[in-house]
Amino acid sequence: MPDKGINLLLDALSADSREFLLSRSKAVTLPLRTILYRPDEIPQHAYFVTAGVASVVATMEDGESVEVVMIGPEGLVGSLHLIGPAVANTQCFIQSEGAALRIPISELRKAFRESDEIRDRILEFVQAQTLILAQIAGCHRLHTAEERLARWLLMVRDRIQSDMLALTQEFLGEMIGSRRTTVTLVAGALHRSGLIEYSRGRVRILNGDRLESAACSCYQVIKKIDRNLYSDPVLDSLP
Repeated sequence: MPDKGINLLLDALSADSREFLLSRSKAVTLPLRTILYRPDEIPQHAYFVTAGVASVVATMEDGESVEVVMIGPEGLVGSLHLIGPAVANTQCFIQSEGAALRIPISELRKAFRESDEIRDRILEFVQAQTLILAQIAGCHRLHTAEERLARWLLMVRDRIQSDMLALTQEFLGEMIGSRRTTVTLVAGALHRSGLIEYSRGRVRILNGDRLESAACSCYQVIKKIDRNLYSDPVLDSLP
């Protein structure tokens, strides 16, 4: 993950392409629960996240919700709205307060169509998100709530670069697709094991290495995808 205040996608662009996007963007703060886009709507803006974490959440007919994608300073909120006419049936909001560079979706769409470099980098991010989404789909089906919670806490930590996370039981349940009572039991077990310190509305990671051991293998798979994002696999393979 990048240093705070940096967006990896923008940082991977050439100076000219980056300046083109920056000149059309505005720095904004993103308080907790800020809605970035709603279901079945074409958003007016996209966001290059520079701090904090945004969650893309799917809501079922019965009102139950689960996070399907997490976006931090490695990427862009709104990328799906650039690559085709379909309207997303998900909602995206800020789960850990932060900041972003906000750009009108019309300006970003124009740049996406006219610049090979900008289009390639955005599509690279979309590809990485699709791979992560596939991994998380399997994770929700096959791994225990404790493994999923450990994996999710580590993913948030990597993106905000802090061991202190402001999260409620209800919110945690929504993110990992478990009921509040299950989250209480699982968080309590991690707390008793000395991996986290858990109180109302706050989680502190006490031992990141042991929490990684408690997480499912999906964390390492996702971490590898994140690490390779915007890299050149040919150059990286050279001695």
